[in-house]
Amino acid sequence: MQKCIGIDPGLGRLGFASVVREGAVFRALSYGCVETPPGAPVPLRLEMIYEKIGEQIELCSPDFMSVEKLFFGRNITTAEYVWQARGVILLLAAQRGLPVVEPKPSQVKLAVCGYGTAPKEQVQKMVSRIMNLDRLPKPDDAADALAAAAAGFFLFAENRRRARAGGTDAAFSFR
Repeated sequence: MQKCIGIDPGLGRLGFASVVREGAVFRALSYGCVETPPGAPVPLRLEMIYEKIGEQIELCSPDFMSVEKLFFGRNITTAEYVWQARGVILLLAAQRGLPVVEPKPSQVKLAVCGYGTAPKEQVQKMVSRIMNLDRLPKPDDAADALAAAAAGFFLFAENRRRARAGGTDAAFSFR
């Protein structure tokens, strides 16, 4: 049995999911979003994320963390804030000694849907099936965190195999 905490980074709304894998069976222990008030100072919002995700780590006791990599087109200001939130998450992982895998959005979609450019609705439906949930996970950020966790299990296992064989992977880090 392995546990992972999956993260879909964001400043206004950050998705998280605690998932356990036993053999080929995935089970969501908890999932949701940390929402921060838009008018609050950024340092306070980052502190809120730090505290809430720190609590989730304590509750779940994961073996590793899966943090979705970011892809941004033109909005640099939004990207800057999301990178800051992502940095807080990576700091938490380092402080807790958690290995981190960092799947790209296309890898997450490929892992759960079999198609690297699948739409969000398909990701929600497949995550619901994979995790055997009673309903579609909402909001999208929570579904994306569940998907990041599912993809993380595959990357974590692959990276461990590579490490044992003497190879390395830039998306995998030990503290």
